Formats: sequence, C-alpha cells, structure tokens
Amino acid sequence: GSKPAEKETTTAAPEQTEAVTEAEKEGKDSYTFGYIAYDNTDIWNEYSSKAFEYAATQADVKVETVVLDSKNSLEESVTAMESLIQQDVDGISIFPISTEQGAQLVKMANEAGIPVTIENFAMDIEDSGDYIASVACEYDQIGYAAIKYIAEQKPGAKIFFCAGQQGAGVYEKYQEGVDRAMEELDGQVEIVATLHGDWLTDKAYNVTTDLISSGEEFDYIFANNGMMAQGCYQALKDAGMESIPIVSTGGSPDDYQMLVDGVEAANMTAPVSIQGVQTFKNLYDKVVEGKTPEKFVSLPIVPVSADKLDEFIAWDDYAAAYNYVYSK
Repeated sequence: GSKPAEKETTTAAPEQTEAVTEAEKEGKDSYTFGYIAYDNTDIWNEYSSKAFEYAATQADVKVETVVLDSKNSLEESVTAMESLIQQDVDGISIFPISTEQGAQLVKMANEAGIPVTIENFAMDIEDSGDYIASVACEYDQIGYAAIKYIAEQKPGAKIFFCAGQQGAGVYEKYQEGVDRAMEELDGQVEIVATLHGDWLTDKAYNVTTDLISSGEEFDYIFANNGMMAQGCYQALKDAGMESIPIVSTGGSPDDYQMLVDGVEAANMTAPVSIQGVQTFKNLYDKVVEGKTPEKFVSLPIVPVSADKLDEFIAWDDYAAAYNYVYSK
C-alpha cells in the first residue's frame, strides 16, 4: 500500500501532471468541452444545455463540461469565448444569439485552433467561419409533419389552421411546410381556413369563435402553438364542439399536460433535449473520434398522440433524448 501514499506527497505530484500531459498528446483519456449558452433563463436553452451536460456524463472517455451563459448579451458571449480559449478547452458548442454573433464566436475559436459546433441555427450566412456541424429545429418540418399526421388520422379532413403571427418569419416557415404537405397530399385533406391567433390564447379563442359563427365547417384544427391550442379548445367547448381534435406543436411540459387533459389530441414534439445531445455528439465525434458529422441535422419531429404518451420525450428527459440520438 506504499504506492498510493507516495502519489499524495508533494514531490510526486508535478511529475505525475507532466506524465499525463505527455500521454494526452498521444491519445487523451480526458477532455474538456465548453458550452456557450445564449440565455439559460430561456427554458429551451436551459434544457438543451443540461442535455449537453448529461451526454458528457455518458461518454466513453471522461469529458468535463464548462457551461457559460451569455445572458443574451453580445459582450458576455465574447467574454465567455475568451474564457474558454484561455482555459484551452478541447472543443466548444455554441447556442448563438444570432447567426452573425455565432459566426463571430466561431472565428474566435478558429483563430485559437479549437473545434467548434453550433446548435439552434442553420448558420446559413456567407461568412460563417469554420464549424463542425449544426443542429436546429426547422419550423417548416413541424408544419409539414402536422398536416401529414392529420391526413393519416382522418383522410378527407377539413382543417382549420390557427396560425401564428405574420411578419417575424416563424409562422411563414410553418406555412412553407404546410404548403409542401398539401401539395404532396394532393387533395387528400382540405384547409378550409387559415386565421391568425398571433401565438396568443385569447386571440385564438376569438378567431375560432368567429369561424364557428360563420358556419364554415371544419373537423380538425392545427394550432400553431400550445397557447393557441388552449384558446381553440375553449372556443370549441363553448360551442359544444370539443370532440374536434386539435394538433399542436412544441412538446413543452405544458403541451404534455394538455395531451393528458384532452385539450390537444396530438403534438408534433420537437424535444430540445435531443438538440443538446446531438450538438454534444457532433463535437465528440469530431474531437474524440475524428469523424466528420453531417453538416446540418434537423431536430427530429416526434408526433405523439394523447393515447400514446409513452412516446413523448420531455424537454427535461435527458436520458430518453440520449437514447434516441445514440440508438440511431
């Protein structure tokens, strides 16, 4: 038992560190990954960063994580990148504030020779710097999935699309996916009305009530988010039409509850926990295993109906997200 004791003595310690550094140059047995959040008070970002940390605990080799929060500040994000460069981390995952700010951080990492990967943005700008890969939720895919789902459930459905707010680009992306699905389905379902609930419960209630009053017949609703699903449901209930199913998007903890309560019949879930695991995997594959991941991966859309809640991957269920990503 003299050897372990020897390691604890002060004289042996420096030698030991030197030996490790030499070994690290060959094939490292431990890594440090940085993570720059855009804002960890944002529920979407928070669950993603925690999924990233969880994935690190599951890795085959030891991976330490250093999570830094930009708090939605450009200045803070640059400071975070400087700090990670100073710590000489082995790789960095960035959740950018914008594509431009993302590119700025990517270039800082490039100059320092640290591999970097991106999440939540498809970095589709000219001068993005050199990054490994990106993973992001694509709204058009969700819109597409919702319409395809309805067509499977009810061929010939007359759909009311309670859409989000025009002008910011988010609803417009959804609409692209809806249009693509409608084109493919070629008349199998019909969209009888598209009215804008602007992401709000009361506005969705009002436009749904107006539609019911107009006498327009519909037998399925696609509500663009959970808050609008609530408004639509309340309007249906007041009119004695709550048997009309509502499909919504996101898969947040609130959406889960709405599936349980029968407000939503199904949800096109986009588990951000999967995004956090995927961005870790992109970094790990490149840095540790020397593999080049696919340049862009769309966050998978997992349709979950109220009668199959076991298929729901919660935003905070990091283990389920990990299994989903690593079982592929």
